[in-house]
Amino acid sequence: MTKQPEDWLDDVPDDENDDDDEIIWVSKSEIKRDAEELKRLGLEMVELGKNALDKIPLDEELRAAIDLAQKIKKEGRRRQLQLIGKMLRNRDVDPIRQALDKLKNRHNQQVALFHKLEALRDRLIEEGDDAVPDVLKLWPQADRQQLRSLIRNAKKEQEGNKPPKSARLIFQYLRELAEEQP
Repeated sequence: MTKQPEDWLDDVPDDENDDDDEIIWVSKSEIKRDAEELKRLGLEMVELGKNALDKIPLDEELRAAIDLAQKIKKEGRRRQLQLIGKMLRNRDVDPIRQALDKLKNRHNQQVALFHKLEALRDRLIEEGDDAVPDVLKLWPQADRQQLRSLIRNAKKEQEGNKPPKSARLIFQYLRELAEEQP
C-alpha cells in the first residue's frame, strides 16, 4: 500500500503541527510602519529639552544617542534618528510613550489654564470692580486692593492706547494665585 500525499501528516508528531498555528506572519509593510513609528518616537524625544528628557525612563545608551542627535544637523541627524529608531526596537517603549503622554498632557493643561486666566483678566478689565468678587471666590487669599489698582491702571492704559503693562501684571498675579493653590 502506497501512502497518499495527505498521509504524510500522520507521521508528523502532533506537537509539530501546533507550531505552525502559532506563527504570526507580519507583512513587510507593517514592519516598515512600525519602524517609522519608532523613528517618530525618537524624533519626539530628540526635540525635547533636557529637563523633559530627564522625566522619561531612558537607559544610558539611548540617552547618549538622543543627546548626540540633538547636537547633529542635516544628514547626520537623519542617520542618528534611524539609529535611535533601531535601538527602540529592542526596548519596551510603553513606559517611554506613557512618560511622553504625561508631559504632553501637563503642557495641554497649562495652556488651558493660561487661556482661562487670560479670559478672567479680560473680564476684570472690562467689568472692573464688579468682577473682583469672582476672583475672591476662586482665591480667597487674593488682595482686593492690589487687584482694583491693577484694573484701574489697565483701563487707563487701554483708553490711552498705551502698552498693556498692567494687563500683563494682572495676568501674572492671577497665575501666581493659581500656582499657590494646591
